[in-house]
Amino acid sequence: MSETRTEPCRDASVIVARDDRDHVALLSAPFPEHGGEYLFLPGGRIETGEDPAACARRELAEEAGVTAQLWRSLGSYVITLGSTSRVHLYEARSLTLGPQNLTESEQDFKLAWWPIHDAITAATQGRFLLPAGPLALLLATRDACP
Repeated sequence: MSETRTEPCRDASVIVARDDRDHVALLSAPFPEHGGEYLFLPGGRIETGEDPAACARRELAEEAGVTAQLWRSLGSYVITLGSTSRVHLYEARSLTLGPQNLTESEQDFKLAWWPIHDAITAATQGRFLLPAGPLALLLATRDACP
């Protein structure tokens, strides 16, 4: 096994925002350094003094213009063996839609609402660049455990 780094890195939160029609908020943007346009779920890095759930609420509101009444944790996972960072996955339900509030670096983010099973199909086709989105989608489709 390779040596792991222990330098501090910021954790991130990723959100499956799921409406009452079983559609999810998906973002897309060009990533020319990786060969094209990719899909991803709303999410981002945790800011100083912020907990993962607060980050999830903030990122969902900024990137998708969505607030949610119901939240469910889908777990926390190490991003890579070479990092101490974790990604915290959430499902958000009972949604209220509003305007996106994108930062300058997010201006090319396009928001669309996809049936969750179509989003999972897109994941199996390699249309997501990062693995947290597909994992969160799959976990969101399982029944809540007691």
